[in-house]
Amino acid sequence: MTAADVASTTSGGASAATRSKSWIAGMVITVLVWAFLVFDVVGKLTEPQAVIDGTLKLGFQEKHILVIGLVLLVGVVLWTIPRTAVIGAIYLTGYLGGAVAINLRAEQPIAGYVLSGVYVGLLIWLAMILRRPDLRRAILGR
Repeated sequence: MTAADVASTTSGGASAATRSKSWIAGMVITVLVWAFLVFDVVGKLTEPQAVIDGTLKLGFQEKHILVIGLVLLVGVVLWTIPRTAVIGAIYLTGYLGGAVAINLRAEQPIAGYVLSGVYVGLLIWLAMILRRPDLRRAILGR
């Protein structure tokens, strides 16, 4: 048995090249989702008129925008730090579940608005699974 065979066996059968491609794909998804979430946080912290109008349309008061932005910021920070990334992903999943419920209650279109939180949540977890072989093994058994 060669050193490559040992490495392949100890890494769950995945080659270093496959793991590297998975990690890169996970990081690309992470950066894109992170940028989207940070854009959302910045909008909520700076409160441009479009954010105020959208928030009011969902049934919130203007005074709630800052709180919503800070709640999201905590999740993004947790998800950004490697040691707390799993907790951050769980936190963001809850936050996005709330977004789904709010958009549904506000009778927004299903595919474009209501399910947008589901799409982002799936991308967060896909990125996590691609970046972290330990998490992939725990969730997928591979």
